[in-house]
Amino acid sequence: MAKAHVLVLPFPAQGHVTPLMELSHRLVDHGFEVTFVNSEVYHAQVVSALPAGGAAALGGIHLASIPDGLADYEDRKNISKLIESFSRHMPGHLERLVAEIEAAGRPRVKWLVGDVNMGWSFEVAKKLGIRVASFCPASAACLAIQLKTPKLIEEGLLDGKGWPERDETFQLAPGMPPLHTSQMPWNIAGAPDGQHIIFDLITRNNKLNDLAEMVVCNSFHEAEAGAFKLFPDILPIGPLFADPQFQKPVGHFLPEDERCLKWLDAQPDGSVVYVAFGSMAIFNPRQFEELAEGLELTGRPFLWVVRPDFTADLSKAWLHEFQQRIAGMGTIVSWCSQQQVLAHCAVACFVSHCGWNSTMEGVRNGVPFLCWPYFCDQFLNRSYITNVWRTGLAVSPGSDGIVTKEELRSKVEQVIGDGGIKERARLFMDAARWCTGEGGSSLKNFTKLVNLLSE
Repeated sequence: MAKAHVLVLPFPAQGHVTPLMELSHRLVDHGFEVTFVNSEVYHAQVVSALPAGGAAALGGIHLASIPDGLADYEDRKNISKLIESFSRHMPGHLERLVAEIEAAGRPRVKWLVGDVNMGWSFEVAKKLGIRVASFCPASAACLAIQLKTPKLIEEGLLDGKGWPERDETFQLAPGMPPLHTSQMPWNIAGAPDGQHIIFDLITRNNKLNDLAEMVVCNSFHEAEAGAFKLFPDILPIGPLFADPQFQKPVGHFLPEDERCLKWLDAQPDGSVVYVAFGSMAIFNPRQFEELAEGLELTGRPFLWVVRPDFTADLSKAWLHEFQQRIAGMGTIVSWCSQQQVLAHCAVACFVSHCGWNSTMEGVRNGVPFLCWPYFCDQFLNRSYITNVWRTGLAVSPGSDGIVTKEELRSKVEQVIGDGGIKERARLFMDAARWCTGEGGSSLKNFTKLVNLLSE
């Protein structure tokens, strides 16, 4: 007999869609019927980015969509604007979608597995008699900081709007990553005006999270022992991955360029610098050029993911000349299957924005990091990598905020040449794989989730 019908709802951003799509594949493997709900714009991108035959590889995940309330031309990388819009428009549309699913004769939706950042959907679910499980796509430490915000305000570290009252580095509990008060998870690069909207969302979600019967996250016990001791009710079920053969689509917004995998096959083991800054980071032309020339200076083969919107106003003549110079040495793609790249034996280190998905994917494959965070929880993840796990280093921007080509070259050499970093990265890889294997803590917690959703 088929198990319950589960509605899965991510926050509308790539870093939230991917782990929830990976979880959806795992739930389908366990017999659940899954309807995966994206915003309309991202739903269209996911569908168009599916590889040939990709719809079949979805394996029974039904893709659905609801409007986020923004016009097609509006900037969805403006997170505060996106939050303001979807908080007002999506609840009514989600109700309608559930009614349409039932009117079409499909099984009644019994559970919502909702992104912890979409707490409004928990209220909609309760109103419709749907049970709720909450999923945190960020680290347990990030969720812990959000849940402890009232205490941080009470202690005078933050004001009532999330701004720092004291200029200092704090640590919530032993074993947790130290974090400076200027780098809280709700800080947005270049858009401080919108910070209060994100902070208000977090404050609301802290209360709405009580509506969930279970809270799970894409992490593993050994990576965040301090956070899980502080909040034992947050259950790690990661690092999540859809399938060992990388055949199941995980909801990418851009088509993957598979040529880079053949290029990696031709490189020596442990030689390639892999560079990717996720789906949100934007570089100005000067920083882009410094990064490009820094990669060239390393003299090492590199694979660099440059999204179409990664930088603006770059000189086409400069880019053409650069590409001619590095032909044969480096390769640039607009998007790739990062899990496959990081699992490749040719990769020596990962120059990363430290989004949590990227962090878990690097850790699961034992890849050392060079950290270059952009915003939000990425500074916290950098702190894990450099201070707690010690599986990488961080770039140091100059007084003008620019990371120079010499700084990049120097840090890449330090990361690749450090035997201790490599060894610790290997130990964390082993721990991650043990946790998700037979008898491992993440697999046991995933089984708890399956049993709950089967009730």
